[in-house]
Amino acid sequence: MDYNTQRPELSLPEYGRHIQKMVDHLKTIHDRELRNSMAKALINVMGNMNPHLRDVPDFKHKLWDHLAVMSDFELDIDWPYQLPKKDFLEEKPAKVPYNNEKFKYKHYGKNLQLMLAKVNEFEGETKDMLIEQLANHMKISYVNWKKETVNDECIFEDIQRISEETVEIPDNLSLSDVKQPKPKVEKRNFKGKKKHFKKKYKN
Repeated sequence: MDYNTQRPELSLPEYGRHIQKMVDHLKTIHDRELRNSMAKALINVMGNMNPHLRDVPDFKHKLWDHLAVMSDFELDIDWPYQLPKKDFLEEKPAKVPYNNEKFKYKHYGKNLQLMLAKVNEFEGETKDMLIEQLANHMKISYVNWKKETVNDECIFEDIQRISEETVEIPDNLSLSDVKQPKPKVEKRNFKGKKKHFKKKYKN
């Protein structure tokens, strides 16, 4: 038996082994004109496998790039686009820098801490409205995290701690009521049991 595990590994498995065999056959054609025409026909076949992408910009360009990859950049034809460099495709991506900065009150999120740092850049009603919106958001986050209600004073104290007492809470600020989320109740299916009892007592 001829198993896939015994066959050469596919560079682009999404096209399947039959397309890969066609690409391998292209490299054996000696007539350049015939090789060019067969490559264009193969591109059309590859495009038909993803008809929803026909109108996507640069879709044809991607198909020719895929053909180059599947041929291991050894196919000698008149390429309509500039080919990507093989070395570039084999390069490992650069490491993504992660922010390992530690901060308290993770249930409020890092963005809220950054927004509180910008509050004092505003003045008047705009500043008061911004503080009110942030405080209400903190109250919702607290209730969702703790699963219990919280009074406004606790939120105001957290604002003072996070901002290092640089944000002044507006006088008579009252936050919206936030209800504790109800636990999900698992629904039971009693239909089957009803049919079972009806059948039992009917007999």
